[in-house]
Amino acid sequence: MKQLLILSGKGGTGKTTIAGAFIKLSGAKAYADCDVDAPNLHLIMCSSSEPEKIDYYGMPKAEINAELCIKCGQCSQNCRFDAILEDPDYKVDAFACEGCGVCEAVCPAGAVSLVPAVAGELMLYSDEHKVFSTARLQMGSGTSGLLVTEVKKRMKSAAKDADLAIIDGSPGIGCPVIASLSGVDMVLIVAEPSISGISDMERIIKTAEKFQIKTAVCINKYDTNLENANQIQSFCRTNRIPFAGNIPFDAEAVKAINNGQTIVDKECKSGYATKEVFAATMKLLNENERGHP
Repeated sequence: MKQLLILSGKGGTGKTTIAGAFIKLSGAKAYADCDVDAPNLHLIMCSSSEPEKIDYYGMPKAEINAELCIKCGQCSQNCRFDAILEDPDYKVDAFACEGCGVCEAVCPAGAVSLVPAVAGELMLYSDEHKVFSTARLQMGSGTSGLLVTEVKKRMKSAAKDADLAIIDGSPGIGCPVIASLSGVDMVLIVAEPSISGISDMERIIKTAEKFQIKTAVCINKYDTNLENANQIQSFCRTNRIPFAGNIPFDAEAVKAINNGQTIVDKECKSGYATKEVFAATMKLLNENERGHP
């Protein structure tokens, strides 16, 4: 299974819009949304079937047994994260608790224990035609990278015969992106022609280089700032990064997304341009598989 990961250095560049279009154009039988903090690929690509849902357990959290607690205060005095609430009874603030286990170790009454805590929910849409894996991280949970890894594992396990997987990654360069990069064949970076867009594009390129993964760049809404768009293309030429093409700003694209469609479902200029970017990207992906430069 070849894996194409679509990333952006920042949010709002149109990464998920492009990912949805690529899934439609490729007829991919496997795809995933690895932006577990704010997944939204399902809004345009969700299967009509109900997903298989399972809880995802992250770091354990402390719990205090009120019947055993003698209110000695040892747990709260030794908690570095101020996660023990003392009034009126001793309780644990699950959002503050880091599961370090100090409170359990110092409790003389054995009233504190570490228990598994639900950190998110994994969802798998599957039928005879496709597999779509995604997840949603609970607020305050810090295991986003591990959850992304589980999303990818479920996709690969459920779609063993798929030739191609399209993965919609997270913005930025944090743990979810690092986990998304693992094992992929190529990254397409969706950049926007703004000062922050250029800076964040460069950061994600450097991150991908650490993993020695081939990278290509396309520009979404390129005509909103032609000077910056030219700067991005110049950067790609100078650094020998393949450039997959430009996609113009298009009000029809907004209408398509609001109607739950991809931009290639409509006859519009952004859809036409995306088809060209898709063709260029697939050519690069296939060359990468054969080991071409």
